[in-house]
Amino acid sequence: MAVHNVHERELTGIPPERVGRLIDELAGDNDRIWPVQSWPAMRLDPGLQLGARGGHGPIRYTIEQYAPGFWVRCRFTGPRGVHGYHEFSWRRGATGTVLRHDLVVTPRGPARLAWPLALRWLHDALLEDLLDRAEQVATGSVRRPSRWSAYVRLLRAGARRRPGARAGVPQATTAG
Repeated sequence: MAVHNVHERELTGIPPERVGRLIDELAGDNDRIWPVQSWPAMRLDPGLQLGARGGHGPIRYTIEQYAPGFWVRCRFTGPRGVHGYHEFSWRRGATGTVLRHDLVVTPRGPARLAWPLALRWLHDALLEDLLDRAEQVATGSVRRPSRWSAYVRLLRAGARRRPGARAGVPQATTAG
């Protein structure tokens, strides 16, 4: 079961250079778009650069490709069974610049169940929160703010009750 999950938002009136800077700020001290108020922070060691390692919460990855100002691709290294990558990029739109996130994975083992039951829903909510923040930072407002579904709220509430759970995100099992 291959998954290609896309989220994008056109930032009206915003030039590509500004959107490229937002991508370049990811996981840094000046990151303005990662929704840290609701989700585990994106952390990379030693920062956003080729070969950096890190992730957010239980999701782990390595920066595999990076074109500053344009695009970054992160190759998943965990949790177990998540094989693929996610990336941020931009393209010109009809009225501005489109900020885009692609997730391309082939879930295996435990992730074959975790993806459709939980990870997909949490991923989608996080990305829409990120795009809201990007729109707010870039334009000063959010035309249609995203809202978490009842299922996302249920997943997050259940995760908060689990020992060791952080920021309402289920903890992944990893193999050594």
